[in-house]
Amino acid sequence: MELLTENWIYVPAFVAVITVLVFVHEYGHYKIARLCGVKVDVFSIGFGKELFGWYDKNGCRWKISAIPFGGYVKFFGDAGVASNPDTNSPDLSDEDKAVSFHHKALWKRSAVVVAGPAANYLFAIVALSILFFTLGQAHTPPVVSEVVAESAALEAGLKAGDRIVAINGGDIDSFEELRQIVLIGLDEPIDLVVDRDGSNLDITITPKIVEYSDGNGNVQKIGQLGIKSDKRAFKEHGLLSAFTSALDQTWFITTATLKGAGQMITGARDSKELSGPLGILKMSGDAAKRGEDLSSNLLSLFNFMIFVSISLGLINLFPIPMLDGGHLLFYVFEAIKGKPLGEKYMEYGFRIGLTLVLMLMIFATWNDLNKPWITDFFSGLFS
Repeated sequence: MELLTENWIYVPAFVAVITVLVFVHEYGHYKIARLCGVKVDVFSIGFGKELFGWYDKNGCRWKISAIPFGGYVKFFGDAGVASNPDTNSPDLSDEDKAVSFHHKALWKRSAVVVAGPAANYLFAIVALSILFFTLGQAHTPPVVSEVVAESAALEAGLKAGDRIVAINGGDIDSFEELRQIVLIGLDEPIDLVVDRDGSNLDITITPKIVEYSDGNGNVQKIGQLGIKSDKRAFKEHGLLSAFTSALDQTWFITTATLKGAGQMITGARDSKELSGPLGILKMSGDAAKRGEDLSSNLLSLFNFMIFVSISLGLINLFPIPMLDGGHLLFYVFEAIKGKPLGEKYMEYGFRIGLTLVLMLMIFATWNDLNKPWITDFFSGLFS
């Protein structure tokens, strides 16, 4: 009972994160579809049985469904939630064709498909901009306070008091920027420019790979230089600098995610680091408990939501049928051929896409089930 009392926040936090981000994503599709003159039949948060819903003035059914692991917008003329065309329907009248998604120009269909991931990115950028503008941005000046013994930094010749001014040809203003590059790059050599007593030195350093545990038994490989800083600062932003910093942060999360996925494919990073719905549930609850009071807990959860929004937008752009990127891939072929792909190829594509998505979900969920926190959680329920 004590475990349930302490951890009741996990499910509500997870549902809040998924509901908000799915709504943002699907509303992007919905809004651009309406602007392009497409009739929308259904806007659903979740899948499965409808819990409750209502019709708007345009005849769209807005509903909340029982399974909170996604959502969909069903356009007029769709055969299902994957937005594949309904080939069994009778010939449409000219009026119906005028509002049918699949009878719109290629650029309009492409715009509707892109709008979902774009909405997730826009949400993240706007949210980060607001946070940076109103609260500022905490950062650590890139000045070395201590060099750890037997570290990559010591071997490369870094010393306490060195100020790192550039990495791989780009200027940096904080330790956080350096840390982001090192963590995801594993043991890739990096070129530093160091200010030592007013003189710039060029130093090439190869991070050491270490295994990091987050305290819940989740282990991942990261790159490590072996330097510490005890200085903290707080950067205030104007509107423009808040926006550019938000763009920088969004770009980093996007490129880091792609790089991490590539490392899993090549074997440089263990694929066990991949998390599924249970992992997101755990991270949502952890984020909601991280602060010292309600406002800091909500801020922590909001920051986590921003990260997931970027990841959701990116993943949906992968060229896999069933995802938005898969639809865009079909549209590329249509643009090249001058006509849509045949019904048989579309059907095979959706089947392959569904299989890939399900396999990935099963694999990620299996990873979650094999993490120590799952055992600790369920054993705690009955102890």
